[in-house]
Amino acid sequence: MADSYDVVVVGGGIVGLATAYQLGRRRPGLKLLVLEKERRLAAHQTGHNSGVIHSGLYYPPGSRKARYAVEGARQMVEFCREHGIPHEVTGKIVVATGPDELPRLEKLYERGTANGVTLTRLGPDGIREHEPHVTGLAGLHAAETGICDFSAVAAAYAKLSGAEIRLGAAVTGISGSIVHTGSGDVRTRQLVNCAGLQSDRIAALAGERPPARIVAFRGEYHELSPGRRHLIRNLVYPVPDPAFPFLGVHLTRGVDGSVHVGPNAVPALRREGYRWRDVSARDLAGTLSYAGFWRLARANWRDGAMEIRRSLSRRLFAEAARRLVPEIRTEDLRPSGAGVRAQARDGRLVDDFLLVETATAVHVLNAPSPAATASLSIGAEIAGKVESRLG
Repeated sequence: MADSYDVVVVGGGIVGLATAYQLGRRRPGLKLLVLEKERRLAAHQTGHNSGVIHSGLYYPPGSRKARYAVEGARQMVEFCREHGIPHEVTGKIVVATGPDELPRLEKLYERGTANGVTLTRLGPDGIREHEPHVTGLAGLHAAETGICDFSAVAAAYAKLSGAEIRLGAAVTGISGSIVHTGSGDVRTRQLVNCAGLQSDRIAALAGERPPARIVAFRGEYHELSPGRRHLIRNLVYPVPDPAFPFLGVHLTRGVDGSVHVGPNAVPALRREGYRWRDVSARDLAGTLSYAGFWRLARANWRDGAMEIRRSLSRRLFAEAARRLVPEIRTEDLRPSGAGVRAQARDGRLVDDFLLVETATAVHVLNAPSPAATASLSIGAEIAGKVESRLG
């Protein structure tokens, strides 16, 4: 006989655990189970991100990303403070280094202000007041941005949720209310798919035809050597290029005092591959056979080629960082790991969180950054959907 639960959450990352936490708060007697295929929680996107609490500056007004990031940043700081999790509200600056970036910086100001983000325009002197080693023509200061340890946040969600956690429990099939795993079958009244890099595959196991498929991108980081960390006080970002779906190389101080430089953005040859030599024939074939990937490649091949060159050259990585901090030298950088972003495509990049609902399941098919920042808000929305069906 399969064990029975009210809700089974697939995925032990920050979104899945936030959902379990919110369900546990709303319905303390609920029988909850979180299934995680790895031997530890927060093993992938949650445990490999930059640790930045985003303010909601970049996202289209009215989108889930915008609403949840602004709300989530406040909630995340409160949660960290309440539970003794390392964090700091640092603020960040976005810097325009060339005249062509000034109109984009102004549009960013308008967008962020529309989202309710507290922004201050900066001239060259204002930039130096915040970051003495950064140079630029103009900038924006976002006061609400911060940093924290998202792996510690995820662990707190798990502990406070009251859910049973099963590690090493990969989902191998779904038959109606029965979820088949490598550690045995379970029965559930409601299924929540928060499987991140594998979310489209879990949806397919449940009999759904996902409206978007995951295309994985790896973001590689360097960090400043300890003797050069003084070059950055807090967080420094370039003005993003709206034609390229990533933010560009930026510099972020972590709660441990380290300063990360990056990431770049290169295709991952395995959905959970953190190095070039991490290759999955299945994942690679799936990407190369997907027309949406080739549309993205054609539209961004020049930027993509530079990202790959930067991946292979520390000198080029340093050049990108020097646009913001001219004093950075190639020898100041040392490799510092990578993360893989689960980015959904439906013929174009899906620009917002994407949830697909059925009578017995909620599938989270796109939850890239700022999902960690917004996890309490996303978890609350999912929990509300699930709770309404439980009766």
